[in-house]
Amino acid sequence: MSFRSSTAVLRRAVALATVLSASVISPLSVQAATPTSASATFQVGATILVACNVTGSTLTFGGAIDPLQTPGPVDASTSLNVTCTKTTPYSVALSAGTNAGNASAFGSRTMKSGNNNLPYQLYLDSGRTQVWGDGNGAGVYTGTGTGSQQVLTVYGRLPSLAGIVPGNYSDTVTVTITY
Repeated sequence: MSFRSSTAVLRRAVALATVLSASVISPLSVQAATPTSASATFQVGATILVACNVTGSTLTFGGAIDPLQTPGPVDASTSLNVTCTKTTPYSVALSAGTNAGNASAFGSRTMKSGNNNLPYQLYLDSGRTQVWGDGNGAGVYTGTGTGSQQVLTVYGRLPSLAGIVPGNYSDTVTVTITY
């Protein structure tokens, strides 16, 4: 092969390499894949239960009441803490107490010390005019839950201490929340 023919072959090889490299690198020569997609739906759900809780603290009329100095009435109060789910209507009832004689004897609430009795009453209002009971002959507290704790006040009264025998008196009242 002559020098001329090898130069001609070399030129053609360089030209062919240039054309091939330009076609591989050139963005115009590359076809990009078009993305495709598909979609679907799914459900999301939760069931929120209606719920309420109630707690209370001891109602104490005092640890050392002198009936000669304070013949009555003696007033005291305590709190009930109610938490109900938001928008839940509820009512709070109080039993007549374990010493009342029967479940609906709200006029006979009594604390006992042995065989001795000390009458008392629980009220819905600070004026102590609305007896707090179970809704059957005595009122109940009604409200609507906020999702946060609500504080209810129970107002108590010892109507008279005249003739009461000294002692440590107590009773147990059941709180019932209906929702």
